[in-house]
Amino acid sequence: MKILFNKYEGAGNDFVLIQNNPSLIDHSDKLLISKLCDRRFGIGADGLMLIEDYEGYDFRMHYFNSDGSAGAMCGNGARCAAHFAMRHMTGFRDLSFMAGDGPHTAQPVGPGTTEISITDVREIRETPDGILVNTGVPHLVVFTEDNRDSDMVAFGRKLRWSPLYSTEGVNVNLASIIDGKLYVRTYERGVEDETLACGTGITATAIAAARIGKNVTNETEVIARGGTLHVRFTLTEEGASGIFLTGPATFVFSGEIEI
Repeated sequence: MKILFNKYEGAGNDFVLIQNNPSLIDHSDKLLISKLCDRRFGIGADGLMLIEDYEGYDFRMHYFNSDGSAGAMCGNGARCAAHFAMRHMTGFRDLSFMAGDGPHTAQPVGPGTTEISITDVREIRETPDGILVNTGVPHLVVFTEDNRDSDMVAFGRKLRWSPLYSTEGVNVNLASIIDGKLYVRTYERGVEDETLACGTGITATAIAAARIGKNVTNETEVIARGGTLHVRFTLTEEGASGIFLTGPATFVFSGEIEI
C-alpha cells in the first residue's frame, strides 16, 4: 500500500507528516514508524506526526519519536503540524488542536512563521543536575558558561538515563548566555541524539532562565543550532502560564512511499 506524506522542518528539527484519515498507520506500529523516520531506509526525520480528525478541534496531532515511541508533545512538530493543517485543511487562520498533553492553539504570524501555545508549567524543580521543567514533556535544563564546543551526545545520554528521572528518562538541555543571548542545545529521548532544535526544550530553558534570574525578560529570543525561536510567558508561583512558542515551520517536500 502506498501512502502520501509531507516532510517539514522547524529550525532544523525535521518531521514526517501523514494525514491519517482514514486510519492508515496503527499508532502501536513502532517498527513501521521508526522505519519511516530512518534516514537510510526510510524518509528520514527526527519524528513523525499523524494528523487526524478530532471533534471540537481542527485536528488531533499524534507525535512519535524516531524510535517509534509516542510523545505527548513536540513544540517544533506542533508548529509544522499547524502549518500543514492551515495549508491543506483550514486555510491560514487561527486554529485549535489536540495533542497528547491537552489542547493547544496556533496562528500564522508571518511568511513561514507559526506561533503555538504551550501547556502551563505547573512545577519547576531543582535537582542535583539542573532544573526540571515539564513543557508537555519533561526537560532537564543545565546551565554552563559556553555550550558551543560541548560533546552534547555524551553529556545528554548520561543524564537522559539517570535513575533520578524515572524509567521514562528526560530530555536534556545545555544552555549558555553568551553576549547577552540565550543559546540552547538539546539531547532528545526517543531520538537518542542531539537535534538541531527542540521547541519544548527551548521553552523550558527560557522559563528556567527567568526563574533563576539569568534572564530577566519574559519575551526571550533563543538560539539553537538550527535557528532562532521566540518564547513568551508569565512566571507564576508554581511555574509559568500564557506560554507561546514562535518560530519557522517550513514545508520541504511531499511524496508517497510503499508500506
